[in-house]
Amino acid sequence: MPDLRPHTSTDPFSLSSTSDEDFGKPPSGWRLRLYRVIFEADTPAGRRFDLFLIGAILLSVLVVTLDSVQGLHQRHRTAFNVLEWFFTLLFTAEYVGRLLCVQRPLRYVLSFFGIVDLLAILPAYLSALVPELHLLMDVRILRLLRIFRIFKLSQYAQEYRLLVRALANSRRKILVFLGFVLMVVLVLGTLMYLVEGPAHGFKDIPTSVYWAITTLTTVGFGDLTPKTDTGRLIASLMMLLGWGTLAVPTGIVTSEMTSIRLRPVRVRVCPACSTMEESAEANFCRHCGSRLAP
Repeated sequence: MPDLRPHTSTDPFSLSSTSDEDFGKPPSGWRLRLYRVIFEADTPAGRRFDLFLIGAILLSVLVVTLDSVQGLHQRHRTAFNVLEWFFTLLFTAEYVGRLLCVQRPLRYVLSFFGIVDLLAILPAYLSALVPELHLLMDVRILRLLRIFRIFKLSQYAQEYRLLVRALANSRRKILVFLGFVLMVVLVLGTLMYLVEGPAHGFKDIPTSVYWAITTLTTVGFGDLTPKTDTGRLIASLMMLLGWGTLAVPTGIVTSEMTSIRLRPVRVRVCPACSTMEESAEANFCRHCGSRLAP
């Protein structure tokens, strides 16, 4: 007999740090139907809902961006206000719907997406109640973070897992590389401080390290420039070193992604709900809890 107990995903590369099952799936009724539309992207209705939500997020961010342009804000202030409240009420209805259809609303409120969803609507209400807080309206741009819900769409889930797994597998190599870069900028920045000195703008070691970072990353603001021949030689070496520095993390992640793609992937299908499971460590279906074939 299959084990129908809910199983929390232990996969660190799942689509969110808290799976939708952790919020509590309703057993039946209108809450279950609403839950399937809002939280389950594998269904046709859920997929349409996610696509509509992503479109609304992009349009609301566009409105926020255009409203920040003073000329447009003065000419179309009323239109921007109407659109802003339209999106605010739309996202409020969605937020309330998510709270109503889950068994554990507090867990959803405290989750990553729950906090982001709240920040998407809270500034408008706060600025309406307390006009002095109108500067908080700029926080509305955080709505763009909600676009990460697109990773729940099945056609993007595999690419998302591949990228996150490659970054996670490469984290130690990248940390070692960043440690090496930090030592380089500290040593060469200090050396430039000794060579150039305060007379040429390198007034202290932190300022010299700042110059070393901008030079190594090939940004080169030009606010600090070496004046001595020795300083120019050090700067030239750092510029050449910067080319290779930028290529190293890219090569590390690309190599790991290629390695992951070459590994064989075994896909198992749940006998109860037909959900595909790619994790080799999973023993139970992440949707219905049924035992998977070994």
